[in-house]
This record gives sequence, structure tokens and C-alpha cells, in this order.
Amino acid sequence: MDANTMAIAVLLGGFFVMIFLRFPIAYAVGLASVFCLMAQGLPLSNICQYMVKGISSFSLMAVPFFITMGVLMGSGGISEKLIALANACVGWMRGGMAMVNIVASYFFGGISGSASADTASLGSILIPMMVDQGYDADFSTAVTITSSCEGLLVPPSHNMVIYATTAGGISVGSLFLAGYIPGALLAGCLMIGSYIISVKRNYPKGEPFSIINLLKQLSVSIWALAAVLIVVFGVVGGVFTATESAAIAVVYSLLVSVFVYKGLDWKGVWKALDDCVATLSIVLILISTSAVFGFCLTRLHVPDLAANAITGLTRNPYILALLLNLILLVLGCIMDMAPIILIATPILLPIATSIGIDPIQFGIMVVLNCGIGLLTPPVGAVLFIGSAIAKLPMEKVVKATLPFYLCMVISLLLITFVPAISMWLPGLMG
Repeated sequence: MDANTMAIAVLLGGFFVMIFLRFPIAYAVGLASVFCLMAQGLPLSNICQYMVKGISSFSLMAVPFFITMGVLMGSGGISEKLIALANACVGWMRGGMAMVNIVASYFFGGISGSASADTASLGSILIPMMVDQGYDADFSTAVTITSSCEGLLVPPSHNMVIYATTAGGISVGSLFLAGYIPGALLAGCLMIGSYIISVKRNYPKGEPFSIINLLKQLSVSIWALAAVLIVVFGVVGGVFTATESAAIAVVYSLLVSVFVYKGLDWKGVWKALDDCVATLSIVLILISTSAVFGFCLTRLHVPDLAANAITGLTRNPYILALLLNLILLVLGCIMDMAPIILIATPILLPIATSIGIDPIQFGIMVVLNCGIGLLTPPVGAVLFIGSAIAKLPMEKVVKATLPFYLCMVISLLLITFVPAISMWLPGLMG
């Protein structure tokens, strides 16, 4: 075994061993990089240099702002208003509360950008409400956790900013636009699945549709939805950068939460900011240690080796696309979302572009794959949150989620093999 192969074995072997030993992901990434540098005889001062370089990015400044915006809006009393708006839209259907859950997640995801925040905020309201109306608890939980993944696709999503930075040279505005239709597709597939189950189990309908009620709820919720419009249209229209739009959105969210909806007082604002710091510390440590890990991967030519190994199996672009999805799904079962984006993107993106997948389309594929991973054991964070809220065993929730896994996989395959789903809106807006 030559020195290069030994260093790769130390880097990847050490990383996966620590993952299976349940090391915190940031420590696993950082320690594996340290061992790799030592195996190559390189100075450990490289670690500090690349950690600082990894987070010294103007685009990455948008990440803390978007997380802060989501926490402020999520704590500011907008959940109930978005649920009421969704109820006015689709509550009249068979299984109406399941449809409300899915549509509310689409609205809320555009504000929080986080599946975990969506599940914790909307789930704590909707799961008990659905159970009281005659829905099974496991079904209610399954709908809640799967629909929360819409928030990863609907802009503004801080995970898309991380992908754009990792991929290099990808337009954040284009990624934001690319997420709308895939998010709606995922919502549509979940609604079809929910409707079939609701008819089979005779779940109740809601009140008849009323255009007056819809307009009334829209007028109340428009303050929350305007935050998304500020970010997306500001970035796409070239008025300001993603980072600047995120900073403006934070100020707007603070004003709306405190003075318009009055769901937060100043004591609550400080608590929300404290939650932001706790989340940001984890995200930024991951980004910085992943920068060192990426340096080791590049120095050892791991992306080239992986590309040659995968393309050596077959030249069929359809099979290669399925392999890329399979790799991301497997990684999602053992890793959290941000590390997958940071570590897998430099390796898999060249393969994706070589078979004609646009980097923006691949970004949507990565995000949805990671979203499915958040719902799968043993590391599925959203799965654990949903089980805890519903006070149900994880095994029972997983069993109830099986039909919705199928809906999500169908959405993923459509996004993979129909590029227009992701690329039409960015192309339309130029």
C-alpha cells in the first residue's frame, strides 16, 4: 500500500469508524483530517488555516441571518396564522387536516428553511389537533415529519446557501428559484398519498371552502409571507445579495414578531437569539472542519478516484443518476444534512455534471436526498423530534411513514429525470 492510499484509508476509515462510534460529526470530521495530515507528514498548522478559510466567505454570512430569521418568525406566533391560511385553502378536502399540515409546511418552510423547526413548531400544534379530530397519531406524525422536508426546498433555505458555497460559483438566487416547483411537487405527491389513506380510513372533511375566509386569512398572514418575498425577489431582482437580503429579513422578522403579531416580547427575543447561537455554533464548526476535510480529499485526488470508480461501473447516465441518489440516501441514514452537503458535493458534483445534470438541479437533488435522510433511522433528527412530540415509539412512526417514503422517492426520481422541474423557473427569470 503506497503512502497516498494509506492516507485515504486513514481519512475515510477514521471518519466512518468515528461515525459508527457515535462521535459528534464535527469531531469525526476534524479528527479524521488531523490523522490524515499526520499520516502525510504535513504541518498541523494547515488545520487552522483551512478552518478559518472555510468560514471566511461573504456568502456564508447569509447562513446565520437566515437561521436567525427562522427562529424569530417561528417564535413570533406565526404558526397558528399559517395553519389558518392553509385550512382556508385545502381544509375542505377529505382528510383536510392532513392537507392543511402539508400546505402549512410549504408556507412555514419558506420562513424557517428548517425541517426540524417546521416539525417542532407546526407538529406541536397540528399533531394533537389531528388526533382530537379522529386521525391516527402515527399517521398525523408521519404527515408532519415528511411534509417538513418541503422547507428544505422552498427558499430561503440556508442549506442551499451552504451547497452554493461548497459547489463554487453557483447562483444562490437561481437555487432559490429552482426550489419552488420541486417543493410544490413534493407537497402534491404527499397530498395524493394522504388523500388515498384518508379515503381508505374515512378521515373527516373540514368546513366547506369560502373565498371570503381565504382572503381574510391571507390578509392576516401576508406579513409573514412578505419576508420570503423580500429575500427571493430582492436576490433574483439584483437589488441586493443573498447575505444583504438575509440581514434585511432578520430586521423585518424582528419588527413583525414584536410589533405586528406581538408573539414575542424583548425577553423572548433574547431567548430566540440564544437558540440561534447554539445552532450556529454547530453549523459553523461543521463548515470549518469540513474545509480541512475537503482539503485532504482534494490533495489525495479522492473526487477523481471516486468519479472513475463510479463511472467505471457503467456509462449509462440513467443508472449513474440512480447511483448518485443511492449514495446520498445511504449517507443520509448515517450523517446529518450539513456534513453531507459539505463532504459529498465536491466528490459527486463532477460526476453529476459529466452526465448532463446541471449543478443547480443537482443541488435540489442533494437537498431532497438529505431531507429523506432526516426521516430515516438511525440518525434521522426529524424522525426523533416527531416521535417525541407525538410520544410514540420510533418504530411505529417509521411504519406509518412507509407510504410517504414512496411519495418522496417518486418526487426525487421526477426531479432527477425531468430537469425542467428544477430548471424551468430559473431559466424563465434569466
